[in-house]
Amino acid sequence: MRACAAAVLAGVSLCAAAAHAGQLSILEENDSLFFTSDKHYTQGLRGAYLSDPLPADDWRYKAFDLMPPLFPDAAASERRVDWIFLGQSIFTPTNLTLNPPDPHDRPYAAWLYTGGALLQENGNQLTGLELLVGVVGPAALGRQVQNDWHQFVVGIPGGQGWHGQLKNEPALAVSYDKHWRVCLTDLDGVGVDVVPSAGVTAGNVFTYGAVGGMLRIGQDLDADYGPARIRPAPSGSDWFAAARMTEPLGWYVFAGAEGRAVAQNIFLDGNTFASSAHVGKKPLVGDLTAGVALFWRNELRLDIGLLTRTKEFYGQQGEDSYAGFRFSFGL
Repeated sequence: MRACAAAVLAGVSLCAAAAHAGQLSILEENDSLFFTSDKHYTQGLRGAYLSDPLPADDWRYKAFDLMPPLFPDAAASERRVDWIFLGQSIFTPTNLTLNPPDPHDRPYAAWLYTGGALLQENGNQLTGLELLVGVVGPAALGRQVQNDWHQFVVGIPGGQGWHGQLKNEPALAVSYDKHWRVCLTDLDGVGVDVVPSAGVTAGNVFTYGAVGGMLRIGQDLDADYGPARIRPAPSGSDWFAAARMTEPLGWYVFAGAEGRAVAQNIFLDGNTFASSAHVGKKPLVGDLTAGVALFWRNELRLDIGLLTRTKEFYGQQGEDSYAGFRFSFGL
């Protein structure tokens, strides 16, 4: 685990200072954008910078070779690094007016993080190794962001029980996953494919195994493997290869699902090293997602998606749903 973490950090630490142009993405997820909801996973923000393909003599390219079992077939691969320069996820119970909060509902919590990923494509297979590091607890600034948003943007009071949120704790998650792109048909430039995926995440934030798949219909499907999402979710990827496009404008509609076997979720289980609010998590969780992606070469991209998630803890009232928007532009 230490070798993997060191290699990922080495591969992404100077990504933003590299001489190559890349693609900057901002992803926002919120349960109140399309739904009359403000609970559980209520807000997610993620900013990332994807590099151009790395030349073989680049030291970041060679970082992949430190882990040959994870990144095989180097001679036939294209490699990039993905710097996740800022991420924050916020969680709240259903009733924001209770003080103290309901002990049987999801605790108040937030996660503030940074990190990066090594991404390698071989043919129609994408392999990713991602490291996220940060903090859970008051230092993650969940109360300030959520309550200020409610007060100054929505005009209603924020959560009244943030004093009962999870305590400060260093947070780490390492993820390794694979995506396979399988073309079903391509008629007059409009194609249909499926993208099966499988992966594992380990750390004191999340520990789970996941399998899923996505069906896509559109144009220039070879440019990516589905839109990126904030974990845990049908993962997709920031990977984007504009050179594969046959037309200036690419697009697709998608629908997918992912199932996870969950061993650890700090936002339900509570703090690892201290006593805190917690609920009994369900070991099996599933997601359904659908949406549309539009992209103009490497210059502009917009993804819009909706997701519904099965119950994550015992006693939860109803499934959760949220919307996501991802805007990207070339640098």
